[in-house]
Amino acid sequence: MKTVVITGSARGLGYEMAKCFRASGYNVVLSDLNAEKLEASKSTLLEVQGEGTVEATTCNVSKIEDVESLCAFAVDKYGAIDVWINNAGVNQPNKAVYELSAKEIDLMIDVDLKGAIYGAKVAYAQMKKQGFGQVYAIDGYGSNDAMMLGLSLYGTSKRGLTYFMNALAKESETMGDNIQVGRLSPGIMITDFLVNANNDSTKVELSEKTKKVYNILGDYPDIIAKFLVKKVVANKKNGVVFSWLTNVKAFRRFMCAGFNKRDFFKKD
Repeated sequence: MKTVVITGSARGLGYEMAKCFRASGYNVVLSDLNAEKLEASKSTLLEVQGEGTVEATTCNVSKIEDVESLCAFAVDKYGAIDVWINNAGVNQPNKAVYELSAKEIDLMIDVDLKGAIYGAKVAYAQMKKQGFGQVYAIDGYGSNDAMMLGLSLYGTSKRGLTYFMNALAKESETMGDNIQVGRLSPGIMITDFLVNANNDSTKVELSEKTKKVYNILGDYPDIIAKFLVKKVVANKKNGVVFSWLTNVKAFRRFMCAGFNKRDFFKKD
């Protein structure tokens, strides 16, 4: 039976992907910073029908010793890791770069970029030992060079991550390793991530224009997770990018926006 490790999986896309992997017959290892939320997520995940088991352990992805412990935990429980997904991330406060504190900058880079690099490094080393595996990272705003005031640092981390994952895929190809490296691009997800930054300590105020775009292009994470996990489960290729919100889909959404009215931000 195959095993998947997902960082930042106590909620949001990480948790929804965990549900899909469990339903697909995988053992699932959840990890997150918040131990209380993690245990609650483990309990609800066990209610999802599946043949595999569920384990959970805390992990701060910005600390390589934590990431190494997460990997060792999964290997100790299941013997090998088939899929590792670097999903943990934090959002940027809606500020220009000059307004960001050093602490805010460090958090963004440490979690969104360095944390994913640590995860990929540790997972790849384990997979090289076992002779197989898949490593993925989550794309985000800026991966394709898009730029916006208030997302400059977040976009920088995601653009850097894109280069890194592409380079890692090239390394795997060059060395002839049986390890597939790829990126998962969820597009715009309607979660608390959009309105929270700095590990939920800072609220992000979205403009009405931004909300309008999100209402047109956004989707809830459970829908996106089903698509992404299906692609990962079937994947046999290195260097892939699985994108939920393609340019064609985005164009169609805008064209039909007048007919398909959605308001994810409506207050009850």
